[in-house]
Amino acid sequence: MTQSPSLLVTILGFLLLLGPLIVVHELGHYLVGRWCGVKADAFSVGFGKELFGITDRRGTRWKLSAIPLGGYVQFAGDMDPTSRPDDAKFAGLTPEEKAQTFNAKPLWQRAAIVAAGPLTNLAVAILIFAAFNLAFGKVVAPAVVDNFVPGSPAATAGLLKGDRILAVNGSQIDDFTALRERVFLRPDTKFTLTIERGGARFPVELRSASKVLKDRFGNETRIGVMGIMAARPQLVPVDPVEAVALAGKQTWGVVTMQVIGISQIVTGERPLRATLTGPIKMAKYSGEQFSLGWLAFGYFAALVSINLAFINLLPIPALDGGHLAFYAVEAVRRRPLDARSQDLAYRTGLALVVGLMLFATLNDIASLLPRAWR
Repeated sequence: MTQSPSLLVTILGFLLLLGPLIVVHELGHYLVGRWCGVKADAFSVGFGKELFGITDRRGTRWKLSAIPLGGYVQFAGDMDPTSRPDDAKFAGLTPEEKAQTFNAKPLWQRAAIVAAGPLTNLAVAILIFAAFNLAFGKVVAPAVVDNFVPGSPAATAGLLKGDRILAVNGSQIDDFTALRERVFLRPDTKFTLTIERGGARFPVELRSASKVLKDRFGNETRIGVMGIMAARPQLVPVDPVEAVALAGKQTWGVVTMQVIGISQIVTGERPLRATLTGPIKMAKYSGEQFSLGWLAFGYFAALVSINLAFINLLPIPALDGGHLAFYAVEAVRRRPLDARSQDLAYRTGLALVVGLMLFATLNDIASLLPRAWR
């Protein structure tokens, strides 16, 4: 087992990971806002008290704040960083100033500004994956059974060496990587595989086994396995267009896995306590990946960037997804919700986010304590 990185490396890794990802997220909001003619009053990395900052010639205050767990762009006419309209402030503006406020813009522009942050995070992940694909090529591993783990579900289900797996639960797969992605988050789950053998096609039913993986730092993850071994994979070079297309597919695969994880939490298949990661564990993982070198850290950054986009797109008021949900309602009703309803929703959403953050932090602390203390 590899020794855990020092506190300094952990803090440095956390800041180098979260800082740039927050900046690019908020830059997405800011740049699309500027394109739509919206004035930004503040661009903050972090929340809370300002540590230092500068004001540019457009009147935007660029600042670093005390709590490095997020950031925001506050547009003209907003009550707070959640972009709730401030009616009192809005009433005191000139017509020219009102035209530069976020809430004076048409619905499609407001939606574009809000969606730009998460979409920028997804774009960053695609660029990172594309760079890896260009540098190392793509993994080619046909979904053909080459061997079995003794006593595994595949070995007892009647599969044979040379069998080609065409589909999982009716969903077609193209390679062994796709098979692994289908099974990875579903331990102790029944699957129906479509097998091709000697020109004939037939179904095979089996139940995945549960396996606990432990990385070099001792972090444990419970996954689903079938015990199928593929032939040795090959790395095939790709051109820039294919590298980006493959990166988009890889990004979508991570998003799909996150959707599956959320659904498993909702249905009780996966406990929230074992899944939710707070700032302390995020810092721990950041330091660990940073200590392994830039390649490992860059790949981890892509995963976290997708995670930030996914979380922000959840339909929770105070998050980007909550704004987009309100805009969807506004598009259907042809008018926005009344100010009181929006204010209540934002307060409820903010309380939910803060509560989850507190729970995640306490859960992080508990999981890092020695087992005898839990």
